Amino acid sequence: MLEPVKVAFGEYMGAFYAGIAPTTSGLHEYVARGLAKSIAWAPSRMVDAIEDMLSAWQRNDTDGAPTQPAKMPIIFVAIAKDYTPSGRDYTRQISEQVEVILPGDTKERDFKVRVISGDVRAQVVFCAFDEPTARSLAAQFLLYLDNMENRRFFATYTFAGQDLTWPVQIESPDNPAMSIQTDSKNLTILACDVTLRASIPLFSAPADSDPNDGKGTDGDPSDPSGYQVVVQVNYDKEDVL
Repeated sequence: MLEPVKVAFGEYMGAFYAGIAPTTSGLHEYVARGLAKSIAWAPSRMVDAIEDMLSAWQRNDTDGAPTQPAKMPIIFVAIAKDYTPSGRDYTRQISEQVEVILPGDTKERDFKVRVISGDVRAQVVFCAFDEPTARSLAAQFLLYLDNMENRRFFATYTFAGQDLTWPVQIESPDNPAMSIQTDSKNLTILACDVTLRASIPLFSAPADSDPNDGKGTDGDPSDPSGYQVVVQVNYDKEDVL
């Protein structure tokens, strides 16, 4: 259910990486390295596991060459396991089913949808051997968040053969990047907490054995039939004396 949010946030981070300005010598190599070797997913324990992630990164053979010191800087991204409904001061969930016809559905089937509004905690961690590089990455990321166009992104959900985009809002883009202390003396780690406020659709369609409009394909969950709808009403008026 939350996987589309994670995928979309990964793409969001990719767009950030594409716009990084190389303000230090370390960042010149970083921007030329490529996204796949520059940003990595971390376990949901987030900053608690950062030293384990760094150790794994150092052991990872990213170039297919003999083992060398790990390339730095590196950005780790994590999504927490927990989940919290968004506050009523922000929005309301749609807990009762609402009938919808999906845009682009040529069969014009009638489905039902509920909408979850939830807060998803994410963390972005910047690791570098020198303080200026780590600080530059963190500052540029917070600048990226502050751009009005980047205050939200869209997660894609697929239902009935349709790819549907739903918004994910960034809360409090002015969060600080906090320094994380480790046993390593030549390593700077800055962590930024981000709350993703996601709208998540829950679509439903009648089972093949239930009354339906017959417009789908039995046994194919990607092509369900819709709910039965009234298509015509015939009314004959009679005068009663």
